[in-house]
Parts: sequence; C-alpha cells; structure tokens
Amino acid sequence: MLGRRTSDEERVPRKDRSGASPFVVGLVVLVVACIGVYFGFAKHVPFTHGFRVKAVFQSSNSIRKNSPVRIAGVNVGKVTKIEGKPGTDAAVVTMEINGKGLPIHKDATMKIRPRIFLEGNFFVDVAPGTPSAPTIDSGDTIPLTQTATPVQFDQVLTTFQSDTRTSLQKTLEGFGTGLTYKPPKAEDLDAAESLNDAIRFGARSLRGTAIVADAFLGTEDHDLSRLIAGLNRTTEGLGRNEEQLKDLVTNFNRTVAATASEAVALRASIRLLGPTLQNADSALDALNASFPNTRAFAREILPGVNQTAATIDAAFPWIAQARKLLAPDELQGVVSELSPATEDLAKVVDATLQLLPQADLAAKCATNVILPTGDVKIDDGAFSTGEENYKEFWYSMVGLAGEGQDFDGNGMYVRF
Repeated sequence: MLGRRTSDEERVPRKDRSGASPFVVGLVVLVVACIGVYFGFAKHVPFTHGFRVKAVFQSSNSIRKNSPVRIAGVNVGKVTKIEGKPGTDAAVVTMEINGKGLPIHKDATMKIRPRIFLEGNFFVDVAPGTPSAPTIDSGDTIPLTQTATPVQFDQVLTTFQSDTRTSLQKTLEGFGTGLTYKPPKAEDLDAAESLNDAIRFGARSLRGTAIVADAFLGTEDHDLSRLIAGLNRTTEGLGRNEEQLKDLVTNFNRTVAATASEAVALRASIRLLGPTLQNADSALDALNASFPNTRAFAREILPGVNQTAATIDAAFPWIAQARKLLAPDELQGVVSELSPATEDLAKVVDATLQLLPQADLAAKCATNVILPTGDVKIDDGAFSTGEENYKEFWYSMVGLAGEGQDFDGNGMYVRF
C-alpha cells in the first residue's frame, strides 16, 4: 500500500537519536543547585570582597576568623584575617564591613568584647566616630591608640604577686578588725555598729551628693557629653605622644614621692583643713549676706556710671584751664620763688624741734612748780594775812612801788 512504512522503517535505534544528553542535563541541574545553595548560605560573590578595614590590637584576645563585627549590637561584618604585627606583640585584625556599618570615620574606636554566655567567644565592637571627622577608605588601618582589649581574669590574678596578696590579706584583716574593735570609751559599740548608727545621717549626705552630681551634668544640654568627648580627645592626644606621656608619668611619680616625704606636714595640714573649711563657710555666708547690699549699691550707682562719660567730657575744659594754671609762667613760677622760703621754713622747723622740748620743760615747771607754789598760804604768825602766796607777792610789789616814790639825784629809793 502506497504511503505506508514498514515496521523496520518506523523503528530508530536510541543511540542514533538527536537531542540533549540526560547526563549533561543532570550535571547542569546539579551545578545550578550547588551555586544556589552556595549563595543561599555564603551570601557572597566569589573573588570579590566588601569594605575592608584593619585595626591594630594589643592582642587578638580569643578573636577568631569569622567572629562578628557589631555596631550598637547589630552585626555589620565579620573578621576575615588575624595576623601578628612584626616586631611587636600586637595583632592586626582585618574585618569586612557591609553597607549597614558605613561610613566609618578616622576617629572611630574598636574594642574586643566578650559575647553573651550562650554565644561564647568574642566580637569586635565598633564606634564609627563623629560625623564631623573625615571618613576612612577601604584598606585603611585603625591605630593601636584607638583600640582596646578586655581585661581577662588571669591578667588580674597575675598582677597580684606574693607581696601584693600578703598586703591585701593584711588590709582585709585590718578592715575586719576595725569593724569589730570596741574602743574603751565608745559606749560598748564597735565600729560596725557605729557605722550603722551613722546611716541615719546618710539621707542628708546623699542629698548633697545628688546636688553635686546634678551640678556635674552642667547647665546646658550635652555639657557632660562634651566634657567626656574632650577628655577622650585629650587621652588620645596623650596616647599619640608617648614620650611626653612618659615624662609626665615620671614627673608625677617624683611629685608624689616628694609629697610622701612630707607626710607629717601633710597630715597636719589635713587636720587643720576642717576648721579652715568651717571658717571659709562662715566667710562665704557673710559674703553671701553682703550680696543684696552690693546689688542694691550696684543698682544705685548705675545712674552715676551712666553720667561718667558726660562728666569726663565736661571735665575736659577744666583740665585745659588747670594745665594752663600749672604752666611755668603761673603756679610753677610761684613754686620756684617759694622754694627759698620753703628751705628757710624747713630750717625753722628743725630749730623748732630743738625749742619745743625746752618750752615743754618750762611749761611743766610753771604747771607743776610755780603755780602750785603760788597757791600755798604761808603761816607767818602775827604777820600772816591768810592770803595765797601769789597774792602776797603782788601785794609786796604794790607796797614797794609805794615806798619807792622818794628819789634823789641817783633815782628812786626806799627808806626803812
């Protein structure tokens, strides 16, 4: 029959068929699945990397590769490499930061912190810095002065050497003895009981402490934060100038040693500090009481102060006239002519200084001798008049004047 194929013509062997091989299809599917799984877990394109930054730490301190990098508790990257810094014990930690952790500024700080108990190990805590500071580029390094590592318990223990531990034990024993010791005249109360009694005064003390703490906050917003930021910049500056910092510590050590050598005088000074503060408190109270009067005086003097400029302007003509009055042809000439008289007057004053003691003696003689003698009444028996001596003297003068009225060629005479 035409158009109909035989059974041999319809059959084609499988190996002769054309199209995709099942092996190739399966291999492609497997590769695509592996790539999808890799991107699903790694979330990273091979042979590329994100923003990288290096930081120099005093020690790596249990930081491992792939340890998280966090900003304010949020994961923003991971540690990619840890290597030692040649010639030192420091470690250089390389981190890769994603977009959530950018930008990072040049004053950024990094600290190695322990993770919570269930997480274990450590992480790098990043403070990205102040927005006003310039940003760093990928591959830049944060210096050692801007990094920190946590203190481990074994480091704390190694600081307590044998003599230090002994001193600490003695300190604790002394503290215990001080709390349990009862002085002979302390109303049978030990130090701990006395301390308990002193707690009732704690309210006023804590109230004063709260006032001081509130004062430390400053008068404007962010005063304390700006103070801490300034202190941070100061410490960073000290860290950058290690030689000057060494000199500062050395000089401070000498100063403390000199202070310790004067311990007796310092103890006496501290003992007198209490009365001094009490006197200062009284003085400050008096000063504070004077402030209302001072403020009132300041308010009253303001009109005069406001007129000071006009007074000065009005004084200029008088000053011009006074300058002419003091010119050489006026008062200066008079002073020149008076200079000789002044010199003579000075000599008179010098002579007077010698005369005055003699005049004083004469006055004392008249006061203490002559006048008391004139007031004496002389008892002369039948010839007594009962009058004071000075009256008798003047009576005799009058009698002599009367008797002396006779005269001859030689003048007046008295006949007895």
